[in-house]
Amino acid sequence: MKTLFIGNSHTYMNDMPYLFQTLYRDSFGIENEAVMLAYSGRSLEWHRKEYLSYRYQLLYGHYDYCIIQQAAHPFPEEETTMENGKKLIELCLACGTKPVLFMTWAEKIFPENQEKMIRVYEKLGAETGTCIAPVGKVWQKVLEKYPEIELYYQDGEHASPYGDLLIAMTLCRTLHPEGELRIPETIIDYRVDFETEFPTASLDDTRFIPCDPEIAAKILREVDTLV
Repeated sequence: MKTLFIGNSHTYMNDMPYLFQTLYRDSFGIENEAVMLAYSGRSLEWHRKEYLSYRYQLLYGHYDYCIIQQAAHPFPEEETTMENGKKLIELCLACGTKPVLFMTWAEKIFPENQEKMIRVYEKLGAETGTCIAPVGKVWQKVLEKYPEIELYYQDGEHASPYGDLLIAMTLCRTLHPEGELRIPETIIDYRVDFETEFPTASLDDTRFIPCDPEIAAKILREVDTLV
């Protein structure tokens, strides 16, 4: 199995595609190569303008799935999300790749923005017949039921290690509805300063930390309820 991620920092934070890849393999016994086209602050409109890049990946990469994530903070207007999302979805289908919409979450200080995200993603999914990974819905529910779980990075926008575990679990369950989703022993924690022009020049900015099984079990419970 092979999966392409198209998005921005909400896709690449804490090496989430790798966490997804390993969680999928360890849970379902299926090797899953994850490839990523994700750049800070980029929207689907920007990716569409970079057509030749993702065209090449979809045409020759032989992907089973393409996970599509729109910019989140701020979330673009409905019209541009619909227009550019549909174009990306059309190309996926033309290349024999199944598109999956990665629904994002609202900023910590603006939880009311979640409803707009849900509405637009669901509209795009309904009008194109595209599967949705309801990350934003699961995120919202975990915040309501378990406020002690810190899903946000320190900036209140990106995901913490447990926020990215939630994302990876939701994607795994969306793509593979059956079978036991295992709780990993470790998760990934970025140690990157996003305020600098060049965040890092080495490979020591990622570390594996123990995964708290109680926290992970609470997140998984909501994933299995909502997906």
